Amino acid sequence: MNTTVPGKTIRDPLWNTIRLDPTAVRIVDTAEFQRLRYIRQLGLAHLVYPGATHTRFDHALGVYHLTTTALRHLRERGGVDPAAWEGEELVPYAALLHDIGHYPFSHALEELESEHVPVHHEEVSRRFFSSPALRDALATLGLTAPERIHELISGQGDIPLRGLVSGSLDLDKMEYLRRDARFCGVPYGEVDVSRLLQGLALLRDPETGQYEVGVHEKAIAALESLLFAKYQMFRNVYWHHAVRAATALYKRIVEESVRSGLLQPEELIGPTDEELLYEIGRRSQEDDGEVAEKIATRWLPALRHRKLPKRALELTAADLEGRQVEDWAVGDSPWKRAVEDDLAAELGLEPGEVVIDFPAKPAMFQLDVLVERLGGSIERLGLEGLPGVLDLPKLAQQLYTTARVLRVFTFERREVPVELVLDRITRPVGSV
Repeated sequence: MNTTVPGKTIRDPLWNTIRLDPTAVRIVDTAEFQRLRYIRQLGLAHLVYPGATHTRFDHALGVYHLTTTALRHLRERGGVDPAAWEGEELVPYAALLHDIGHYPFSHALEELESEHVPVHHEEVSRRFFSSPALRDALATLGLTAPERIHELISGQGDIPLRGLVSGSLDLDKMEYLRRDARFCGVPYGEVDVSRLLQGLALLRDPETGQYEVGVHEKAIAALESLLFAKYQMFRNVYWHHAVRAATALYKRIVEESVRSGLLQPEELIGPTDEELLYEIGRRSQEDDGEVAEKIATRWLPALRHRKLPKRALELTAADLEGRQVEDWAVGDSPWKRAVEDDLAAELGLEPGEVVIDFPAKPAMFQLDVLVERLGGSIERLGLEGLPGVLDLPKLAQQLYTTARVLRVFTFERREVPVELVLDRITRPVGSV
């Protein structure tokens, strides 16, 4: 193991200069981390926003940079019990490694049922931490460093600074909103990152007496900018109809590859974006099954050539007023697939060529953060808000509802009657 690696300076289009210390350099130089160069940050959004080809690699460097900056600001504030800094040396590397376990095309595959995808990407990261190269890179931090860093990434453990890595104020959110907006070329992701970082504080929970990362009341407006930026990016970028159409096609390709035996679920862990698509293409061409032929001759070429599924129906919050979308319509359950295939048969399409899409992000406005009031008292800001400080939670459900759109995609152009979807996928509000 080489422990004499020098630090490095990296030029970044968002944060200008990112300085990596020797341990960070050793981590970045591992094959496990270099893989992130080939995992697009926004999955298939580049088919809609051509500039969105940035990767998990540059995002991870940005989160590391913001974390080291935040730690510096917290140190400068001072006035904190030395015990509050326990585990501080691990936090920058947890930030750097927080996405190490991502599947190809980022979050898309996590929407599939567990029989098709092994586990959430934060759990997959545990397997990467068993890599000899990565363990060597972390060796100077102690024998237990890989396990403790994984706990930080998963939002577990008792390190007071864990909120910088996972929580309402984690720097991952600040970084991806700014970076995603920049590379998509949209004005929606503006977050007052500088003010938020300056407003961070290590605060003692008045109920438990434990220290955790919080924010000063003066920075609440910047926290609002983070929440509104998240709402706007979900509505206009992450849940854009064509992004969802491309994601639906990709998920269906992977799902059918696993169901038909072309792929084993465990094989989804490790490949890059292009490696996975190439391997699915190769195997489907060599297999003589009906599903393999469909993947090889229709679905993969459609994804490659941007011949995306069509919007056969789109229902906004106003269209759904008085109706409640069935729980099974969120995610990808067997029941949902059965309804989709029934619709496909009625529309003269092949099984698998109708997709019901109703994306969910219940934690979009989730808040659980300590606030240091102007008078010096410390209060917890939760989903109910703090009157006169942050009343956004009163609007949160309305904004979330507005951002969600129920869509039916068909792999060939079709029209779907509104009544048909309302009857099968929704029920009157309040009914069981």
